[in-house]
Amino acid sequence: MFLFTTLDISTLSWVLAFAGSFVLGVSKSGIKGIAVITVTLMALAFGARKSTGLIVPMLVVADVFAVIYYNKHAQWKYIFRFLPWMTLGIVIGVLIGKDLPERLFKIGISIIILISVGMMYWWDRRPSKKVPTHWAFAGLMGVMAGVTTMIGNLAGAFSNIYFLAMRVPKNVFIGTAAWLFLLNNLIKLPFHIFVWKTIDLDTLPINLRLLPAIALGLFVGVKLVKLIREGFYRKMILVLTGIGALLILLR
Repeated sequence: MFLFTTLDISTLSWVLAFAGSFVLGVSKSGIKGIAVITVTLMALAFGARKSTGLIVPMLVVADVFAVIYYNKHAQWKYIFRFLPWMTLGIVIGVLIGKDLPERLFKIGISIIILISVGMMYWWDRRPSKKVPTHWAFAGLMGVMAGVTTMIGNLAGAFSNIYFLAMRVPKNVFIGTAAWLFLLNNLIKLPFHIFVWKTIDLDTLPINLRLLPAIALGLFVGVKLVKLIREGFYRKMILVLTGIGALLILLR
C-alpha cells in the first residue's frame, strides 16, 4: 500500500512534484532527453520506490496527448519489432525490483539515472554516429529499456539508440516513440497495481492534482521545441540530473 495521502505531503515535496510534472509535459511535447529530471524530482519528492508507480498514470496521460499530436508520423513495424523485447525487460524488472529493500531500490534508481546520463554524454561526444543494426542489438536495447523503465521509468536512453539504429526520420522517430511509450506504460500499470502495489486509491488524488502542471508543460514544450538551443539544454540536463541522482542517494 502507498504509505501517505495528499495530507501527509510536505510543501517542498509538492513543489518538487509540480516541477517534475511540468518537465514531464515538456518532455512529451517533443523535447527529448529530459525525462531523467522528472524521475529525479519525483524520487526526491516521494521516495524512490513510491515515485516509480506514482509517475506511471501521469505518463499515460501525457503519452495520450503525445500520440494525438504526433500520431500521423508513427510507423508500427518498428514498434512490433521492439515492444516484445521491451515487455520481456519489464517482466525482468518486476522480478528484480519486487522484493528489493528501499535502500537498495534507491541505489538502483540512482545508478539507472547515472547510466542514462552517461549514455547521453557518450552519444553526444562520440565521433562516429553509426549504430549496429543486427536484431540481437535491438533485442538487447529492448530488454534494457524494459528493465530501466520498470525500475526507473527511464527507457529513453536505450529506445533512442534503437530508433537511431533504424535510421528513421525525425518526425517518424517522435511519432513512433509516442505510441511505443504509451503501450509500454500501459503494460507497466498492472504490475504496479497488483505486484509492487505502488499504485492504489491513495495515489490517484495526487495524480489529479499534478495534471495541470503536465498540461502546462505540454503547452510550453510545443513552443520551446522551436526556440531552445539543443546543445545548451542537453549540457544543463546532464549536470542537473547527475546532481539529482546523488541527492537521491543521500536523501
